[in-house]
Amino acid sequence: MPARDPYGPVHTAGNAVPPLDTDLAGALDDLDGIHPGIDLIRDGIRHLALDRHTADTTQTLLAALAGSAGADVITAIGHLIARLADADHNPALRTLPFDVQKTARRHGEQAAYHLNNPDLHQPASEASAAITGT
Repeated sequence: MPARDPYGPVHTAGNAVPPLDTDLAGALDDLDGIHPGIDLIRDGIRHLALDRHTADTTQTLLAALAGSAGADVITAIGHLIARLADADHNPALRTLPFDVQKTARRHGEQAAYHLNNPDLHQPASEASAAITGT
């Protein structure tokens, strides 16, 4: 006879995925209407937050979101910030004075550097590893 799960069945009506908490819902609402690309990101975050996951997919998502410095969403966002702040990649900035272009580029590069900091990724990596270890 299989061992009984002390927590009961996982996929039941009483174990539904809860609605978004006010912090996440508010953050997503604050990003509404900025750009269609941001709306897609908002939709993706909402979908990830409200979808039912397995332990394996949760582990993978934590690593993909922020737990694998250099190969995760946070790192990709850092590279996007650097790209948008660089007049060589964003023609909208080319009409700005050269010193402003240089300052924007430097700050964009710093954002990418800081968003790739291993300390930023460590908690998500450890959460992912904890799930993997179960």
